[in-house]
Amino acid sequence: MKKCEIIITAGLFSAVLLCGCNNLGGGTNINLGMDAIEHQEYDTAIGFFDKALQADEDKKLAYRGKGIAFMGQGHYDEAADAFDKALKNSNGIVKKVDYDINYYLAMAEYKRGEADKAMEVYDAIIALNDDDFEAYYLRGCLELIRQDKTAALSDFDKAVELQSSDYDLYISIYEALSSAGYDSEGKSYISKALEHNGKMTDYQSGLFSYYLGAYDDARNSLEKAREKDTSENLILYLGRAYKALGDVNYAIGLFSEYLSEHPDSASMYNELGLIYLEQKDYQNALNSFENGKALNDPAFNQSLMFNEVVSYEYLLNFEKASELMLEYLDKYPTDEAAQREYIFLSTR
Repeated sequence: MKKCEIIITAGLFSAVLLCGCNNLGGGTNINLGMDAIEHQEYDTAIGFFDKALQADEDKKLAYRGKGIAFMGQGHYDEAADAFDKALKNSNGIVKKVDYDINYYLAMAEYKRGEADKAMEVYDAIIALNDDDFEAYYLRGCLELIRQDKTAALSDFDKAVELQSSDYDLYISIYEALSSAGYDSEGKSYISKALEHNGKMTDYQSGLFSYYLGAYDDARNSLEKAREKDTSENLILYLGRAYKALGDVNYAIGLFSEYLSEHPDSASMYNELGLIYLEQKDYQNALNSFENGKALNDPAFNQSLMFNEVVSYEYLLNFEKASELMLEYLDKYPTDEAAQREYIFLSTR
């Protein structure tokens, strides 16, 4: 379930960025704060949002921005408090930004160990808009983490019922189920997507083939898609397809080439590091995880921190591994697997 939690958490963080850091108006300081968030300058952003509150700019947007900045820092208690204040400054008319704030609030509640409160937020969103497929999908992800597969499948079914032509949604559901250990259930959603028989891109066809274990077909479709698309996700899955076909060096080359052109991809550093771990090249694995961690990407910080600890452990540097695991637990205290690992490291 640990792998499930890390993967789903990353997915949740990506999915809640409904309005992202777009300029929503609200005042000069708010806009400056959102610009700072885009550059991951979270302390600077919080300063601007505090100035916005003092200047009586839009309080809802100021607290929203402050909450996002706290999320970026991993300060989830403060983030949840800020999002709660943002909602309290609504005028009673529910707008798109109010849903956006609720999504952030649910994520913050989950990350600070309040899964029940996160569930209540998703319940409230659905009560207000029972056509919100993203809310059903995200609630399903949370139910998986809570090991309630039946409820999760029910929510995933509702999500695809509402958004039956969204192939990316089927893929996201498969990834969530597979990472939780329910690969066969996940593949049933891939089958549903194929049965829908709508037009899909070469990229989508490649992903479906990959998940079904047809790696030759996946490679061929993704290579075709690569003629027009060199996005991170495409390269990620193309490399995975080559790796599954036994061409690990080509996969490493793909990821390394992408990183030479896009050195700000925490996801790709994490993927490259995992391949090096499997190849028992622990030093290069450590370098990859540390490079990714330095980017401070909230969606991958937890995974990169944990993998960094694992690398030091394989390098037999138990003292450093124990030190970093303590830092990890300070940020993610509810990770029971990490708690057990720390006890092990402390005895080495």
